[in-house]
Amino acid sequence: MNRLIEMLRTSAQADKAKALLSLELLDSGAVGIGDHSIGDFYKSAEEALSMLSSADDRLKTLDTYFTYKDQING
Repeated sequence: MNRLIEMLRTSAQADKAKALLSLELLDSGAVGIGDHSIGDFYKSAEEALSMLSSADDRLKTLDTYFTYKDQING
């Protein structure tokens, strides 16, 4: 189960990094809007926030139910 938990944690961490990068790019103005309509811009921001929230929730759940000690003891 250790590899499964590690995979789930890594996936959530990757999603968190993607979401934070997306929000950073969207916040930078020129990169965020570019050739997109304002509706697309808002939709992208909402999607990034949702991904960030999901990733944080997944990490919190893993920390709650599968502590590092549990992973070591298998």
